[in-house]
Amino acid sequence: MPEQQNIEYKQSWRDEYLKWICGFANAQGGKIFIGIDDKGMVTGVPDYKKLMEDIPNKSVNHLGLVIDVNLHEEAGKHYIEIVVPQSHIPISYQGNFHYRSGSTKQELKGISLQNWLLKKNGKRWEDLPVPGHSIDYLDESTILSFVTKAIAKDRIPAEAENDSIETLLENLNLLQNGQLTNAAVLLFSKKPSMVSGSASFKIGRFGKEDHDLMFQDIVETNLFTMADKVIEILKSKYLIRPISYQALERMEPLEYPEAGLREAVLNAIIHKDYSSTFVFLRVYDDRLEIWNPGSLPEELTIEQLKERHSSYPRNINIANVFFKAGYVESWGRGTTKIISSCLEAGLPEPLIEEDQGGFRVVFRKDIYTHELLQTMDLNERQIKAVLYAKVNGHITNSDYQEINNIGKSVSASELQNLVDKKMLVRIGNTGRGTKYVLPTGKT
Repeated sequence: MPEQQNIEYKQSWRDEYLKWICGFANAQGGKIFIGIDDKGMVTGVPDYKKLMEDIPNKSVNHLGLVIDVNLHEEAGKHYIEIVVPQSHIPISYQGNFHYRSGSTKQELKGISLQNWLLKKNGKRWEDLPVPGHSIDYLDESTILSFVTKAIAKDRIPAEAENDSIETLLENLNLLQNGQLTNAAVLLFSKKPSMVSGSASFKIGRFGKEDHDLMFQDIVETNLFTMADKVIEILKSKYLIRPISYQALERMEPLEYPEAGLREAVLNAIIHKDYSSTFVFLRVYDDRLEIWNPGSLPEELTIEQLKERHSSYPRNINIANVFFKAGYVESWGRGTTKIISSCLEAGLPEPLIEEDQGGFRVVFRKDIYTHELLQTMDLNERQIKAVLYAKVNGHITNSDYQEINNIGKSVSASELQNLVDKKMLVRIGNTGRGTKYVLPTGKT
């Protein structure tokens, strides 16, 4: 059995492996096998009797943690199984906190350590009180806008419009012992930077290279009005509206589906780690990227996001406010809505990934148009071939020769060049059965 989230193999014991015990205890618990190699083959440990005493004693003395240590034998070779329970309190080794993530051990530091300690103690950053900040710091018009929207969506009672702001905030879990929480300030404050210097939403228009920043905007409103402001700026400065007609009706949709964009912007705002850096939205000629700090919860994978899944919002109370206002219709549907909106608009499936401790959604244009293909260092024969594959589902060497009136060797060379440039994917190795198709997820 390979190493995984809760299993680790070591051929021999070293005291530094107390860090691994610490990491398992701080995560979900797990097992460490001593005397087994990385392939899961038993190699044995000669000093197993001594280790059966030393390991549990060192765990108690250095970690304050009681563990089970079991002895096993296979083909005359002894190996040790260390069973580490999940700890409900933080465990440190020599003053450092370790954590098991996937098949690796990490030492928690800085913001990661701060957030983990809060979570371990049953707290969240959004719930921390903000001493010295009164309700006067909040924007009453924003709060009234929330109440109006939430009543219209029938997600708070109509009588709530007569409640005091204090009562409303208490019902939304935005007051802690009479003090505003970080979430309350972020959502409704006149100046959310008072609790998070990175509460802004940065938008930039780039050329062909990442260093080629053409112009930018910084949205510094409170969170409740931020999504509308971001979409407004995108529509007025960053995105175009291609004109088309259905019968006599003039159609001017955004180059990316507005419903999907709004959902991605809201997701970035709701799930952002506000103790970290900014949200960045980058607009390029062929794509639009939204990145927010804060990795996926352990309960979810990227693939699970593409199908029906449960929601695990990083900021539960912030998410609840957006839900009650009708900005998000149902938790757990955001990513599927983003994907379906793009596919319905005839665009490639968005790229969804974790990167640099954050979460990224990439909206992609249909690059398979004659205009855009002309910018990609392709000759006219190759452009014609790509468009042929787009319309017909694939192209063969014979097709390439026929539509371009050229010989087999030139055709083979230019098709291979398209494969090297990842414009086409070859199916099959040699012979008449070989065909070339567009990469998966592209139109």
